[in-house]
Amino acid sequence: MDTLPSNAPRRRANPKPNPKPNPKPDTWRNWAGNVTARPARVVSPASVEELRAVVRQAAEDGLPVKAVGSGHSFSTAAATDGVLIRPDRLGGIRAIDPKAGTVTVEAGTQLKTLNMALAQQGLSLTNMGDIMEQTVAGATSTGTHGTGRASGAIAAQIRGLELVTADGSLLTCSATQNPEVFAAARVGLGALGVVSALTFAVEPLFLLASHEEPMTFDTVTAAFDELHAHNDHFEFYWFPHTDNCTTLRNNRTVGPHAPLGRLKTWFEDEFLANNVFQALNSVCRTIPATVPAIARITSRGLSARSYTDIPYKVFTSPRRVRMIEMEYAVPREAVLDVLRELKAMIERSDLRISFPVEVRTTPADDITLSAASGRDSAYIAVHVYRGMPYRQYFAEAERIFVAHEGRPHWGKLHTRDAAYFADAYPGFDEFTALRDRLDPDRRFANAYLRRVLGD
Repeated sequence: MDTLPSNAPRRRANPKPNPKPNPKPDTWRNWAGNVTARPARVVSPASVEELRAVVRQAAEDGLPVKAVGSGHSFSTAAATDGVLIRPDRLGGIRAIDPKAGTVTVEAGTQLKTLNMALAQQGLSLTNMGDIMEQTVAGATSTGTHGTGRASGAIAAQIRGLELVTADGSLLTCSATQNPEVFAAARVGLGALGVVSALTFAVEPLFLLASHEEPMTFDTVTAAFDELHAHNDHFEFYWFPHTDNCTTLRNNRTVGPHAPLGRLKTWFEDEFLANNVFQALNSVCRTIPATVPAIARITSRGLSARSYTDIPYKVFTSPRRVRMIEMEYAVPREAVLDVLRELKAMIERSDLRISFPVEVRTTPADDITLSAASGRDSAYIAVHVYRGMPYRQYFAEAERIFVAHEGRPHWGKLHTRDAAYFADAYPGFDEFTALRDRLDPDRRFANAYLRRVLGD
């Protein structure tokens, strides 16, 4: 049996695994409420040995197995009618090694917990997404990312991982140990096994100078290449039915540390961005005709602001307004054409879109099924407030994304299948061959994986 490196402390093995099964599990729902599942059994293993026992027992019972994170995916990637593994008791920091520049964490650890623990030790991840409620395994397995000129998705920062495979074996994977599994399992979709631990690269804690500024659509698109090239992390939001955008530029700085005040943070990031935005979207859902006018008001109400803080306090923010989302990665050089086509489509339609469109970038990486695999990428995310119609909008947007060789985010809505991905990903056949080897009986399969990977 392969194990993690010797400097990673272990929990004591339980001689009588007790993963706490729930004999009458409730319906599982994701964060957005658009995905539900009624598993035959729900378990919460508290150690790797208990996790391995759960997988072996599922095989004896002929049941499929899926691990869920915090439910922040909009796709059905984690849904199952078999054994559902909750991450609640499989969390915590195993080891922080400042000298090696690594941290090893249990799979169910929330990014919030990881970020805070690292900051206390004077360390940080290099880049991260804009929320930190996900578990580390859930976020990386679906390709969660932020934005960065030279720093990639969270999975690109993985230096090692531990995987429980279909027969209950434990594999440790890195660039030198089971490298073919490592190449695929960093964004593994839950198809190769259950991730039990991850080792990330970390660096000394640094400061980011953040500047948020309104711009028009024409201004930001005309300057996009320059803004991307001259900022460590650049992204922007465009508000449909308007020509208004909000831009975010985050750059490393030596300081001084100048965070937003507590009252200002609450007022802008909690009250306005969550409470008021929630109320306005509820009006839009009830009276769709108000959407364009409200979009003009909300987009003009955002003013410039600047502050300097540690990374997770700049990259992430509270997101409490529930929505449904689709996101595609397109080649970075195609992003402006895609955006202009998306804007023209909305303007000539009768769609009423109350959520902004988000645009981010990452460099190419070497992860088999990462949306940025082998190419510099730009991500375009479209959202709809929960309870409002989204099918026409997403279908029209997806048509544009697909025409530009788009790759959908694995944790967000899309309609693509295995035939599409076989063309979209050069390493697709290698991934499915590895799946055949590690999970020949499809212990980790569900309807979503049958669609996107084939059966």
